[in-house]
Amino acid sequence: MKQAIITLIFLWTGCLTVLSQERRLTKEEFQAKQKEYFTRQADLTHEEAARFFPLYFELQGKKGKLNQEAMEQMRKGKEDNLAEAEYANIVESILKSRIASDELELEYLRKYRKFLTARKIYQLQRAEMRFHRELLKGAKHGGAKKR
Repeated sequence: MKQAIITLIFLWTGCLTVLSQERRLTKEEFQAKQKEYFTRQADLTHEEAARFFPLYFELQGKKGKLNQEAMEQMRKGKEDNLAEAEYANIVESILKSRIASDELELEYLRKYRKFLTARKIYQLQRAEMRFHRELLKGAKHGGAKKR
């Protein structure tokens, strides 16, 4: 489960980058596509969507910062002549970022449960995975698929 969440973090960041490069989508346009897709796939009501998406995008922003920190650590590891202790610090820092991301996921899951059923949360998780998979498929074939 944690591996899936970590993978989603990297996919989300990658997809955002791919979409912005391929189609020049702004962050707002990307989020609008997510809203439309997730709402349709999870069959969210207007009220559920109005409560879910501010929290979801808040979570994504926090996870994005953690991912940036992890990527900075990865870049440090590319430097020549690093001592073993420096690599140990890099590896530990990256792992701590992943753990913090998982803890954020759990925190927001608890927030979602206050107004969404477990079934809807599951549907949203599936929608998120499908959304990112479709983006990657579209990027592979020269552009994002239209929905």
